[in-house]
Amino acid sequence: MKIKIQYQSGELLPEVNDADQLKLFDNKEEMNSVPLKYPRRENRKIANNQYKIDEPSERVSQTMQKVRSSATSIENLLEDELKKSGLNFSRPEQLIENIEGNPDFVIPRYRIAIFCDGDFWHGYQFDKTKIKSNNEFWSAKIERNTLRDKEVNYGLQEKEWKIFRFWEHDIKSNSKSCVDQVQAYINTTKPQEDHLFTFIDLFSGIGGFRIPLEMLGGKCLGFSEIDKQAIEVYKKNFFGFNNEEELELGDITKIEKLPFQEIDLIVGGVPCQSWSVAGKMRGFDDPRGKLWDDSIRVIKLNKPKAFIFENVKGLVDPRNKANLDLIIASFKKIGYTVKKPQLLNSYDFGLPQNRDRIFIVGVRNDLSNHIQKFNFPSAIDSKHLLTDLISEIKTDKTIIKKIFEPSEIYEGKIPMSRNRFQKIDQLNDFFIFCDTRNGHTTIHSWDIIKTSDREKEICMQILRNRRKKIYGNADGNPLSFEILKKLIPDLKKDELSKLVNKKILRIVQEKGYEFANSKNSAGINGIYRVYLPHSDIFSTLTATGTKDVIALKSIYGSNPQEYRENFINEIVKKKLFRSISAKEAGKLQGFPNWFSIDKDEKAAKKQFGNAVSTSVIYFLANELVNTEIFNLTTHDKKRKK
Repeated sequence: MKIKIQYQSGELLPEVNDADQLKLFDNKEEMNSVPLKYPRRENRKIANNQYKIDEPSERVSQTMQKVRSSATSIENLLEDELKKSGLNFSRPEQLIENIEGNPDFVIPRYRIAIFCDGDFWHGYQFDKTKIKSNNEFWSAKIERNTLRDKEVNYGLQEKEWKIFRFWEHDIKSNSKSCVDQVQAYINTTKPQEDHLFTFIDLFSGIGGFRIPLEMLGGKCLGFSEIDKQAIEVYKKNFFGFNNEEELELGDITKIEKLPFQEIDLIVGGVPCQSWSVAGKMRGFDDPRGKLWDDSIRVIKLNKPKAFIFENVKGLVDPRNKANLDLIIASFKKIGYTVKKPQLLNSYDFGLPQNRDRIFIVGVRNDLSNHIQKFNFPSAIDSKHLLTDLISEIKTDKTIIKKIFEPSEIYEGKIPMSRNRFQKIDQLNDFFIFCDTRNGHTTIHSWDIIKTSDREKEICMQILRNRRKKIYGNADGNPLSFEILKKLIPDLKKDELSKLVNKKILRIVQEKGYEFANSKNSAGINGIYRVYLPHSDIFSTLTATGTKDVIALKSIYGSNPQEYRENFINEIVKKKLFRSISAKEAGKLQGFPNWFSIDKDEKAAKKQFGNAVSTSVIYFLANELVNTEIFNLTTHDKKRKK
């Protein structure tokens, strides 16, 4: 029990003795013998000052070991009340960028950080409380905690977060009152009705369209999605209290005429697998391809002023020309003027991702003069390196790449397969794990598996000859022992058998030998490309994942051979590479730091792979807004640029 002591001031102050300290930790269980996890420290440092710590009683020691730093009783109380209120909250560790102070709860949509502060630990009326044991240490400890709280508050406010701190005794006495305070704040910060335009978010996923459209002053009237996990993430980030005015539309195949007087814009990323190479270009023969019919039907029924649809670049493949023409013709048939579709790459709009997507923009015929004013956005100058998005990687951002003569990099003809991100006079910023191709940044299985010089030469002879027409018409022909014996002097079958045992070669019955890793994009041991931190590009994110990874340090070389050897020795052998995380995938797609991702890492990666790049949508939609199709001339000053 607490003992009241009369002090000179005449005020009765509580003294907390050894036994009473147990109550500070809310532990009502019987104390069992619990061994110390670590040796007890006799001295503790706080703010560079050392404090001698008296050894606590056995009972207090056991209690201290059971004290929780998370999922405490007061957190559980507040969490239950938040759930009852219908407020969509998240834990800070789910945000793309962890925020300062590690609050107990965050509400992403309103940038609210909520802290549950224990009375003792955070200094509630600490000036009126006397600690009998180790008073000097505890006083310093609590003072440091209160100072830290102020520092955290300042840092969060600078980043435009609203902070709520609730005392332990307030949560215990009336947790509903605490949540009511949060709700009252939200009610005062709701968007005003003078929004700049309205939109419907079809195939919404986790909100890639919504984020930039809201930045431009749009108000979402309803969203359509069928993936339950994606819906949960969407609501967590965009729904607060009282979202009755926004409809959850569900399956697009069941959407009819919507109950809105007028809709300014309908957007959506129609499921794209049916038009992709991975989807085998099945197009309208795939049920997902037929969702275009539903998209066109929804446009016809609701007659928005304009629409924006996104899809994979496979839709502009010559093999799909008839399908794309049919989509455009269908929009024209229901009364829309369609701008010639264009490919936009995420890299051109400030994101280090090579992501080409086709965008189809249309305007209702009675507003067709606005489509004449519309232009697809031009690339912006802002560029980022992978290291800008991945905090654990440190590299020199001012790196000046060495310029080579093309003949120094390519021994002979420059490969036709090079893309826009590969310079003919610079070393690549990535390496490829591949046995079927060769180049200055290609790593073969015999480079990373212990092999002799003789074995390496055998493999290289197979690589040089496997595509020659004299041995077959396939893009990589198995070579018989007889053929290989002519190419490689004194070759013995036993030498090939050893390479088979090392899983570098395999035998194709009645045909001969070929590489075990014979599919180019399959890579080696599940890895295809390794991007260096100073790269300003990463490969396209997909729902099914990628075999591409990031190196955790940069390497350099004065010539291609040294560059390659340094990569093998410093990156491959030391295993200094890893897959990107879901949060990093979010950054590669341009999602903001406050965005709360799915708790399941695999599901979150899939969701970001399916998403649109937010920065592309921002610049594209802004071009449409600038045509004044939404009658925004009187609100220009309010639009966020």
